[in-house]
Amino acid sequence: MGLVDLLADYRGFDRAVYVVLVARFVNVLGNGIVYPYFTIHFYRTLSIPFSVVGTALFANNLALATGTLAGGVLADRYGRKPVMVASMAGSAVALSAYALVTTGAALVVVAAAAGFAGGLYTPASQAALADLTESAARDRVFGLLKVVSNGGFGAGFVAGGVLYGAARTGIFVVDGVTSGLVAVVLAVALPRLRGGTDGALRGTLANWRAAVSRPRLLALAGLNVVFAVAYAQMGSTVPAFATGQLGLSSAELGTLYVLNPLVVVLFQLPTVSAVEAWRRTRGLVLSAGFWAASFVAVLVAYEASVAVGVGLVGVFLVLRTIGENLHSPLVTALGSDLSDAEGRGAGLSVLEVAKRVGFGVGPLVGGVFFDYGVDVLLWPALVGVCLLLVVGLLAFERSLTPPENGRAGRDTTG
Repeated sequence: MGLVDLLADYRGFDRAVYVVLVARFVNVLGNGIVYPYFTIHFYRTLSIPFSVVGTALFANNLALATGTLAGGVLADRYGRKPVMVASMAGSAVALSAYALVTTGAALVVVAAAAGFAGGLYTPASQAALADLTESAARDRVFGLLKVVSNGGFGAGFVAGGVLYGAARTGIFVVDGVTSGLVAVVLAVALPRLRGGTDGALRGTLANWRAAVSRPRLLALAGLNVVFAVAYAQMGSTVPAFATGQLGLSSAELGTLYVLNPLVVVLFQLPTVSAVEAWRRTRGLVLSAGFWAASFVAVLVAYEASVAVGVGLVGVFLVLRTIGENLHSPLVTALGSDLSDAEGRGAGLSVLEVAKRVGFGVGPLVGGVFFDYGVDVLLWPALVGVCLLLVVGLLAFERSLTPPENGRAGRDTTG
């Protein structure tokens, strides 16, 4: 398939799809400015113990999970747009407050506030994109969302390295400002979308209860927890390893981390197109394999020279990003098809809550390994977790019909 043919598959969506994508780019630009430096700032600059930083990240993700549950229900009840705007307006205040943090206790409180505000957004925005596309196009639209997200992250990583070196707390203020800008863009440019049609909150809560009582959706959510534990290492333990053992500066780390969005931008769309004829669960199995290989690269880096170690961190970023390219659009499209249209916001919130739980557990567990000086054991443990994930995915596959697993109209023997 040529480049022109590939790009043709990603044109022609509803205009509102592109508004959501632009808003996402601006939002993650601010997130990317902070992402690699969060742990470094509070752990190394302010000397807050890693386990406390991990606790703050856990609180952030627990609050994100709570906000996500609320966001899914509210998006089905009041509409996607009002929830998205409110989330970004609240995030503008909460994210800026990180600049005022000097103690572990304050860090935990601000992290929780920022988590709840941000958590409202994801199920509403994902439900909006699902509402605006047909089932067959959802792998592609969520793949495009991933490209836009990581393009913003990449720009943020580079800008953050420069900004953090000049004004360390400035990265948090800029992150808050970008969220405020997104709130304005959505309020002005996004039309009213699905949701807000049920006259009673009771009906919306019934949709949410139906979503959380679907065994297969809950099983997929459980698998998503494990994926998120792997995801979390990029923003927590790997930066601590790269700056502590390899001696990278914040600017050098930010430059190296550009590999993540670069691989997404270059390979996300071809990757989704390459596995479009696969069962979605098989694409997720391949994703878990790439995650396992990425952790092996970090483990090997412990015994390597600094130059080779930096190269291996780069290998980690490339491998885990290919795994991410496969995971994110496939699991979201699968969750969309396992939910009905009226309760899609609630259904996708279940997956997002699961991811946030994993994002919280990952840094907390990793922080314990680092605080007790046995961080070298973390990486083989994570490889084992990925292998268990493969087993779980293959078992889950048996519960799905071919259309649900992305193979409608195709031979299902492959």
